[in-house]
Amino acid sequence: MDALQPYLPLIFSVIRGLAVVGLVHALMTRQPIFWMFLLAFGALFGSLFGMLGAVLYTFMVFVPWLRGRGQVAGKVVARGVEAIKPLDTRIREAQARVEESDTLAHRAELAGLQARAGRPDDAQSTLAPLLGGIYADDPVVLLTSAELELAREKPAAAETLLERVDLRTSAATRTRTLTLLAQAQAAQGKVEGADATYREAMTAATTEEPRARYAAFLLQQGRRDEAAALLSAMEKTERRATPLYKRQEREWFQLAAGLRRDLR
Repeated sequence: MDALQPYLPLIFSVIRGLAVVGLVHALMTRQPIFWMFLLAFGALFGSLFGMLGAVLYTFMVFVPWLRGRGQVAGKVVARGVEAIKPLDTRIREAQARVEESDTLAHRAELAGLQARAGRPDDAQSTLAPLLGGIYADDPVVLLTSAELELAREKPAAAETLLERVDLRTSAATRTRTLTLLAQAQAAQGKVEGADATYREAMTAATTEEPRARYAAFLLQQGRRDEAAALLSAMEKTERRATPLYKRQEREWFQLAAGLRRDLR
């Protein structure tokens, strides 16, 4: 203890500094009130009780918080590195993962990358084994495969796949399935069926996509007044929407804005 005597003022200063930092952190992250009292005693009065609290807070709360932030930052950096890789490189890496472990997630990832690279035939070939296996009725597989069939200009095949999707899975699945089904029907010239399906898709929709696509469909059919009314309603929705919803639905609000310009 005598050997530590010269260093005690420095040690108490460091711990008091930890108390100050901890108090600011506790206030910013809204920690339980008892931590704030402990840290306040250490920061303002330098009491032994408060300084002990500062040490406990540092190792029980602050250090784990820093570790968590570091992991988040690491993930962000990893995503950034992944994003700047050439698409062909990412496809090769995804193919290697499928060969190493043939799972639904790995095949879906590879098919998505192939589709982005403008290779819908390759993407459909990647998904084909899943359509007859244990994932044959999986909504993700069916919807992804149907989208690829539409990209390959095979709307009848897309319609067949979409009719296998269980609409009771979720509201999002129902909305996406019916929207794609309406597109497939319209591409085959089934105007009345597409119209009815679009209207069904808009009921309890989880996204603005069916409304925007239905407005485009109405314009193609020369039904300008109906399209104008729907686009006007979407404009009001956008004005009243939260920033988060606007970001989520940016693609469809932009499509609607373009369609409104076409009406002028």
